[in-house]
Amino acid sequence: MMIDQQTTHAAQEDARNEQILIWLNGRIVPKAEALVSVYDSGFMLGDGVWEGLRLYNGTWAFAAEHLDRLFEAARAIDLDIGMTRSEVLQAITETQQANGMTTDAHARLMVTRGIKARPFQHPSLSQQGPTVTIIMEHSQPKIARPIRLATVPHIRGLPMTQDPKLNSHSKLNCILACIAAEKAGADEALMLDIHGFVNTTNACNFFIIRKGAVWTSTGDYCMNGITRQKVIDLCRANAIPVFEKNFSLVEAYGADEAFLTGTFGAQTPVSEIDGRQIGDGAQGPFTTRIQDLYKALIQRETT
Repeated sequence: MMIDQQTTHAAQEDARNEQILIWLNGRIVPKAEALVSVYDSGFMLGDGVWEGLRLYNGTWAFAAEHLDRLFEAARAIDLDIGMTRSEVLQAITETQQANGMTTDAHARLMVTRGIKARPFQHPSLSQQGPTVTIIMEHSQPKIARPIRLATVPHIRGLPMTQDPKLNSHSKLNCILACIAAEKAGADEALMLDIHGFVNTTNACNFFIIRKGAVWTSTGDYCMNGITRQKVIDLCRANAIPVFEKNFSLVEAYGADEAFLTGTFGAQTPVSEIDGRQIGDGAQGPFTTRIQDLYKALIQRETT
C-alpha cells in the first residue's frame, strides 16, 4: 500500500460511526449486531445488487433515480426485493432518523438473494427471501490532492458476460483493476472497453476536457452513473460543449483537465494518467466550474 495514497472514497474520520444503527431485514440494530449468515448468497457468490445515496440538507439527493436503478438492477437479475419503492424509501428514512443524521451522510443499500439451503450456485437454493440492509454513515469526502490514474489490463466487458451497468455485488473485476493500479503506483485504475477506448475507472465515471469541451465515454460499457448524467445535463444546460464518444489514451494524455464523478465524491480532479501530467497537475477551471454548477444543483434539489 502506498503511503501517499488518495482514494476517491477517502472520508474524514468520524467517531460517531462506531455507534451507528443499521437497518437489517426490517429491524434497526447496532453495528455489532448487523450480521448475516455465511450461507447468504451475497457472501457466498456475490449474488445481489446495491445502491449508494448521499444526504444533503436533510434530503437524499436524486433518490428517485437511485431507486429506479436499484429496482431495474434487481429485475435484471430476477431478484424480488420483497419491498415496494415507498417501503424502501421509508426504511432509509427510519435509519436516518434512528441515527440522527441531517446532512453529510452516505447510505449503502444492499439486497442479496438471501440465505441458501446448501452452499451451491443455483438461485433456487435461496428459499427464505432476500436479505436487505442499509448501512448509513456520517461521511464527508477527504480529497487532499487530485487522483493519479494508471491504465490496467482489466476491461469493462460485454453485457452478455457481466453487464457493467449493473451495481452488482460481484465487483472482483474492479477490485483486481484497483489492485493493479496500486501496484503501478497510482490511486485508481483507468479501465478501457473491449475496443481499447477509454471507459471508466474501477470506482467512478471518467471525464476529460479538451479545448473547452467535455468528453466522456459513450456509456456503452460503463456504470450508468447518476452523477455522470447530472454533469452531462449541467453542461448542456449551461452551454458547455459535452460529448459522449469513443476516445483513446492518446487523447486522454493530451487533455487539459480530467475528473471523476460518483455519488460519494461528486467531482474529483485527476492530476496524472500513467505518469503523464494532465494540464498543470492541479484542479482546472472547467472542473471547478462544473463542481460549482453541481453544488448549486444539489442546493436546489435539497432545500
